Amino acid sequence: MSENCFICDKHQGKLKTAGVTIYEDEYVYVGHIDSNGEPNYLGHLMIDLKRHVPSLGDMNQSEASAFGVAMARISKALKESENAEHIYAVVSGNSVKHVHMHIIPRYPNTPKEFWAPFAVYDAPNARMGDEEEVVSLCERIKTYLENNPYE
Repeated sequence: MSENCFICDKHQGKLKTAGVTIYEDEYVYVGHIDSNGEPNYLGHLMIDLKRHVPSLGDMNQSEASAFGVAMARISKALKESENAEHIYAVVSGNSVKHVHMHIIPRYPNTPKEFWAPFAVYDAPNARMGDEEEVVSLCERIKTYLENNPYE
């Protein structure tokens, strides 16, 4: 835990975020990105490491394993539950020094000029939604994970 860390504050319940918790264990937390009341790109999920560490190389073996499994499971869930055709995974660490990964789906019929992690937001057919739609998507992904254990 670190002072002035958005992700630590989120895990301590100091901030309200969009949707509901999709998955959580002792190492990772998965939820939908929050757009501060603006429409959200549906399916843009975040995998947060619970322990405050600044980079991927700072994770211990158990954390790295849990993080990798979460990444694979969430990506598969977006493809199978939400019909995503491609999944982007982004870790930058530039503005928030707490390991987290953006999982961003690209949906069918997205024009090729919008084939990039954050460019999908600007596609003419971008799937944007309000809080109710975000909650619904989170519930579908959560149910998918519960019904499809990791093998």
